[in-house]
Amino acid sequence: MSIPAPRPALLLLAYLAFVSLGLPDGLLGVGWPSIRADFDVPTEAVGLVLTAGTAGYLTSSVAAGFTLARLGVGRLLAGSTLLASVALTGYALTPGLALMVGCALVLGLGSGAIDSGLNAYAAGAFGPRHMNWMHAFFGLGVALGPLIMTGALGVGLSWRWGYGLVAVAQLALAVAFALTVRAWRDRVPGKGARTDAAAPPAAPVRETLRLPAVWLGVLAFAVYVAVEVAAGLWAFLLLTEGRGLGAAVAGVCVSGYWGSLFVGRVVQGLVAERLGAAVVLRGSLAGMAVGALLVALPAPAWVAVAGLFVVGFAAAPVFPLLTLTTVERVGAAHADRTIGLQIGAAGLGAALVPAGVGVLLGNTSVELLGPSLVVLSLALIALYAAGARRPAAPAAG
Repeated sequence: MSIPAPRPALLLLAYLAFVSLGLPDGLLGVGWPSIRADFDVPTEAVGLVLTAGTAGYLTSSVAAGFTLARLGVGRLLAGSTLLASVALTGYALTPGLALMVGCALVLGLGSGAIDSGLNAYAAGAFGPRHMNWMHAFFGLGVALGPLIMTGALGVGLSWRWGYGLVAVAQLALAVAFALTVRAWRDRVPGKGARTDAAAPPAAPVRETLRLPAVWLGVLAFAVYVAVEVAAGLWAFLLLTEGRGLGAAVAGVCVSGYWGSLFVGRVVQGLVAERLGAAVVLRGSLAGMAVGALLVALPAPAWVAVAGLFVVGFAAAPVFPLLTLTTVERVGAAHADRTIGLQIGAAGLGAALVPAGVGVLLGNTSVELLGPSLVVLSLALIALYAAGARRPAAPAAG
């Protein structure tokens, strides 16, 4: 029996939505010096914007998992994308930092719901290939953001134009989601996805929260993202201060690390569809540990660089495939809610653990980055193994 492919229109919208999730991250990095000068605030004031955005993202990503069954995926995506467009319009028009911080909170609320809602839908409708490719498009969005802002500033426009352009794109996406609300109702399974034509009735919240597999998955997502972000955030410091590379070469190497994540998701999406998500996940987790070990070795700089590339390529499919296999660990009736919790935990892990690693490096030695990545990678393997051994809960109803 052949398995239907995802609807092309919905697949395209999912890809574009993940591009849109990555765009604001790239805009802020390039635009902040101009924003700071316009508002006459210190450089560190960007922390207020980031904190507000993270708070909104965590809140909505967790809440989306609990409200998805009531709202429906289409309505959630349409409303959340519109919210993101309004927030970005606020960025473009804001007269000062205080309003920008408020808009960052709103943008986080919209982004978290888009991320959680799309991941929950894709886990039931897309196979390993499209799940990986969808997440690869997030990386494309992060890469396009700086180009948009650089282009606006390069032709003499204000940084506000960068945000305005992305706000218009988000509005167009919101309209597209609104026009396809009915099409998002059924989850037509792709290869490796859940096989029910529609999501089953959600189990009571207390039953979801009592499942050990739910919390093992939550911890696994927090630890995975901690590895991904910590490696990219502190690799430059290790390569320059610890291994003696010049700033330009080290910068290219860090870019290569992020590029390996993008390439890995494209390539391993195809591999996972042929070999199965579980096989690729086990190989990827082992590869992350091997790459981290190479970074930790007291060896020449090229060994650490090779280790970073191995970590990036191996880590690439972990987030999408862990999301895709959530139903196997917790059961279909708990999957949407669990995915929301997992996405929220990922945001928390990205914010707290890399910061803690930074404190460790600052008070000891930059050479502890490698051992930190090894410990986190081994913890991730243990969490995955523990969660995979637990049978999925039965569906409600």
